[in-house]
Amino acid sequence: MKNRIFLIAVFIVALIAVPALAMQGHDMKSGDKNMDHGAQDMQMDHTGMGGTFKHMATEGGIDAEFQVMSLASMNMTSDKGETHHIMVNLKETDGGAPIKDAVGKIKVVGPDGKEQVSTLKNYNGILAANFTFKEPGKYGVICLLKHQDKKQVFKFWYHHMQ
Repeated sequence: MKNRIFLIAVFIVALIAVPALAMQGHDMKSGDKNMDHGAQDMQMDHTGMGGTFKHMATEGGIDAEFQVMSLASMNMTSDKGETHHIMVNLKETDGGAPIKDAVGKIKVVGPDGKEQVSTLKNYNGILAANFTFKEPGKYGVICLLKHQDKKQVFKFWYHHMQ
């Protein structure tokens, strides 16, 4: 009887402890890129499924969904030598209407500290711009948007691997 109680107790502890230990330092690999799960920095990396990195954020009543894609994965090229396409889709928070008339700029800061700035072009409500990611590393993406006399800033990290 004591052995059964002891085995049941060990089993219950194992059921609780193993998943908790597995979640410590949770870094998940998807293809060649890392996927970090932070409370504010929600990112999904779908490298194996078309080369798309997604980042979602909410600021000042706006939900923004960013996507970073290689131009090659989109079967596109750039006459300026750009390698990646960043687009953002906006809507009002809590399932609100799409925001189609925003304007803005994106600044990308490379691992070497060099900055690229591009004005977002509006493609039927989806804002987009092209950039060059020459080397692997952590790129800072800063997006300044203006909508109805309000300015919003969105920031996130994109980990580029070649």
